[in-house]
Amino acid sequence: MAHHDDRRKDKLKAKDRIIVALDVSDFEKARELVQVLGQDIGYFKVGMELFYSAGPGVIDMIKEAGGRVFLDLKMHDIPNTVAQGARAVARYGADMINVHAAGGREMMSRTAEALVDLERETGRPRPLLIAVTVLTSLDQAAAKEEVGLERTIGEQVKLWARLAQESGLDGVVASPQELPVIREACGQEFVTVIPGVRPAWAEKNDQKRIMTPKEAVEAGASYLVIGRPITQAEDPQEAAAKIIQEIEEAVV
Repeated sequence: MAHHDDRRKDKLKAKDRIIVALDVSDFEKARELVQVLGQDIGYFKVGMELFYSAGPGVIDMIKEAGGRVFLDLKMHDIPNTVAQGARAVARYGADMINVHAAGGREMMSRTAEALVDLERETGRPRPLLIAVTVLTSLDQAAAKEEVGLERTIGEQVKLWARLAQESGLDGVVASPQELPVIREACGQEFVTVIPGVRPAWAEKNDQKRIMTPKEAVEAGASYLVIGRPITQAEDPQEAAAKIIQEIEEAVV
């Protein structure tokens, strides 16, 4: 699947690299944030809590405000179910969607093909399709003892990133620590969506493995998922502007 030129990593402006996580359950709270930030950042992340609470109307609201939508539903099921689910959410106008790489090659490749077919049918650009690798909440002990992964987290991320790329996906979600491994395995054009990014001036909250926005972009991040440092700031616009400035200082 070819990348869309306006979303390629080397052409992204600093503001377009920021994905603000709308980690709220209330449509009105989401709308307030989007109205404040809609012109200042590129993407808003709509996760399970907001999508399941507010429904697809939240996507329309973000698009009308001039934002792009990363619909973070982490689909994981048999290939046909995920492929059809991806077609359905793509029709809502999401600009980026994701599936679990753990679903395997057929699930990912069928989903990629379904989105290409939909683009052909409708003439509208398909969303970027991103694979979730190892959840950032899992440490090495839990990954091995509870999930049964024999490899290290780094090795597993590398395996799944390569599998996603071979299956026709655009990129992966991974922690900042795995960026060098992914870049080495999949090259510079492969999209990386990186949570666990905190500016140095922000509270660390419950994220243990973090990088600053500047460090993450220098390490090869395409997009940075940032929530509370922006959404809970006294002045979200000012917080976004500071992060944009930090990204612009990165040596890429």
